Amino acid sequence: MSVNPTACASPEAPLFRQSGKSYASILLASHGTEGARAAERMALERCAAGGEIYHLFVVPDLWKGMMGDDWLNNVRTRIRFGEYLEGQLEKEMQVHLERMEEMTALACLSYEPIVHIGKPTSCLLAEMSRRSCDLVVIGAPRPKGVEGLRSRMRLDELLRAAQVPVMIAPYGGG
Repeated sequence: MSVNPTACASPEAPLFRQSGKSYASILLASHGTEGARAAERMALERCAAGGEIYHLFVVPDLWKGMMGDDWLNNVRTRIRFGEYLEGQLEKEMQVHLERMEEMTALACLSYEPIVHIGKPTSCLLAEMSRRSCDLVVIGAPRPKGVEGLRSRMRLDELLRAAQVPVMIAPYGGG
């Protein structure tokens, strides 16, 4: 997706950018949680005027195991439940992608959403090998005691494979 110049603020008056090093091309891994929104803010702050953000949204494949296969569920029930669950995930994902698209448009940045179903680390590593980006931005793991889906990035694997800087946004943007 390209920038719509009539829909964005002037690049000379950045809405999100802060002083410090900026990057022309950022691969952002975000899925709408509080920690992921901190990563979104950091990507917007660090992306250079007129730059591009590739937004990787990973739907963890662990939901597939939620279908169950006990004898009480027949095939039709499992299919209906699977379709319902996929529809709900699609709606939630669209909300997050549209929000990020609006923010990048306001900042005069190019935006490309990328959606994968799978393991977050594997999907991010695949995109890192496909794209030539200057920076990868992810959110920090959720603190202990905070409820939510435990779909974690395997940082050791990610950092060993990274060929570009990886920036981890503090949880909650702090």
